[in-house]
Amino acid sequence: MKKVAIYCRVSTTDQDWQRQEKELLDYCHRAEYEIAEIFHESASGADNDRPERAKAIALAQARKIDTVLVTELTRWGRSTPDLIDTTETLVSKGVSLEALQGLDFDLSTPQGKLLRTIFAGLAEFERDLIRDRVKSGMANAKAHGKHCGRPSGFSKKALDSMPTVMELKSDGYSHQQIADKVQLSQRTVIRLLKSQFSADTENASLN
Repeated sequence: MKKVAIYCRVSTTDQDWQRQEKELLDYCHRAEYEIAEIFHESASGADNDRPERAKAIALAQARKIDTVLVTELTRWGRSTPDLIDTTETLVSKGVSLEALQGLDFDLSTPQGKLLRTIFAGLAEFERDLIRDRVKSGMANAKAHGKHCGRPSGFSKKALDSMPTVMELKSDGYSHQQIADKVQLSQRTVIRLLKSQFSADTENASLN
């Protein structure tokens, strides 16, 4: 019997998670799933603070569940990169993310495996766009006689992390969360973002 964790999320202005829970419980009953845990989260879609989701991920990492069950993928992921990131964490432990409505990452099906590949490609595409935007901005500045070398005062590791830092920031991650992910200090992350903001502002004035 498949063991699942149910995850319900509502925005701070919509407290009706009972509907989600009922739909998920009914589905589990029909599918004869064993419910390991039910998590309720009250947070906006872009909110970084998701302690209940973190608990569901911890269950997956402990290999205590086979699937995380949600009504829609938007209840789980804040954005495409976040969805890919958290899904990869689940997948690494053999746990699927299954949605009742719309697309899902049920890795027991060919469709789920295909969607995982497609979304991973989209996330990589977004990263490439960020890198291209940085290169284009530098080329534009150079064409107008502006210095466009690497920002001074940063280590090679920090500079190499710049595209990832920008991507995570645009995805809504906090400075500390970004620092943890790229293994830099929070101060360095803030300086990187400020240097890029200054460069973008200068490039905009040249256009």
